[in-house]
Amino acid sequence: MELKDKIVESYVAFENEINMNTAIHDIRSEALQNFEKLGFPTKKLEEWKYTSLNAVLKNDFSIFPNKENSIEFADVKKYFIHDIDTYKVVFIDGKYSSFLSDTTHDGKDVCLMSSALSKSKYKVVIENYFNKIAKQDNLTSLNTAFANEGAYIYIPKNVEVEKPIQIINFTTGNDVATMIQPRNLIVVEENGHVQIIERHQSLTENAVLTNVVTEIYAARNANVDFYKIQNDKNNSSLVDNTYIEQKTNSEVSVHTFSFGGNITRNNLNFYQRGEHINSILKGITIIEGKQHVDHHTLVHHIEPNCESHQDYKGIFDERSTGVFNGKVIVEKEAQKTNAYQQNNNVLVSDKSTINAKPQLEIFADDVKCSHGCTIGQLDSDALFYMQQRGIPKKEGKALLMYAFANTVLESVKIPEVKSRITKLIATKLGVNIGFDL
Repeated sequence: MELKDKIVESYVAFENEINMNTAIHDIRSEALQNFEKLGFPTKKLEEWKYTSLNAVLKNDFSIFPNKENSIEFADVKKYFIHDIDTYKVVFIDGKYSSFLSDTTHDGKDVCLMSSALSKSKYKVVIENYFNKIAKQDNLTSLNTAFANEGAYIYIPKNVEVEKPIQIINFTTGNDVATMIQPRNLIVVEENGHVQIIERHQSLTENAVLTNVVTEIYAARNANVDFYKIQNDKNNSSLVDNTYIEQKTNSEVSVHTFSFGGNITRNNLNFYQRGEHINSILKGITIIEGKQHVDHHTLVHHIEPNCESHQDYKGIFDERSTGVFNGKVIVEKEAQKTNAYQQNNNVLVSDKSTINAKPQLEIFADDVKCSHGCTIGQLDSDALFYMQQRGIPKKEGKALLMYAFANTVLESVKIPEVKSRITKLIATKLGVNIGFDL
């Protein structure tokens, strides 16, 4: 049986196991019909021209894990940002782990999506925000059809969350191949402020496919600082669909650090619905072997006097492949827009590949918009200069690559996250960087 047919047949059993909400049931049913019509994306679609899921979809994925697993904190401590105090929403094989989590309802809600979808106290927020900006494409529709568990974060008006929130999904691999579909909803009301760190981590050598959807709403004067750490095993693939709606004077920044995994596809979509909005999209990709990372970004400037800044750096070794498809749309009414997009790539190996497609669609005439893309190799003259001053070639190459990526690291606002990413970069480059940040 093909995976698509297996998923469709599993839907009835899925709904029989969860608490029913009539409105959510209708949304799920419509999404399933959409997925059934569209199927999985193929390279025939322009948006998937350089990324094929065929090899991944050949696995016989379990749609629901056979049993719940428990894991000890000591075994997974390294995957947490554990040197600072944080709220934690942790899932094991798609199931909530109360033992590893630290949630709250004290002046804000940091809890479970399943509770928000089923309990009446969350009804107003769910009706106003759930599935309102998510696209009706293939994989987002698939996630919506099975949406039940994930992180639910609601920050009321004028609340600044005192510590970051970590969202972590672990997969233990009870089955030969596991597919999970987390669904996150993050609502930050007027003048709210929150920092979030997200990670998906496989603990098994079995195949894993994670299809995650996150919706983020930033109200007037809200501030959201979001970090995605992607450093999974080579048997794990991730499709990350993130949709963000911003209102007047809000700022949302998303940093994506892609260092590992089989196939990683990041779909990051910003919709600016107000004036004086700032959207920040930054990323560092360092991969090797046959790893594949695909960044698809969209910033839709709808109203005037707004900004967006995109800065993505990629370092590709061996037979790895990178994709960057960045689109900026500036509507006719969005005068005085300042949109910046930059994608710079280093090919360490002559067998690595990068496919870059920066795009601007501008319908306004009073704007400052720029985009650029570079693909090259390390500066041989700079490397020779460093060797002449006693720096070994390996360390010299690592320092040049670290300096290349550092423009993204400079904007990380959580020192412990910055330190963790620095260490991950050093590990990926195979050196011990002799300074701390």
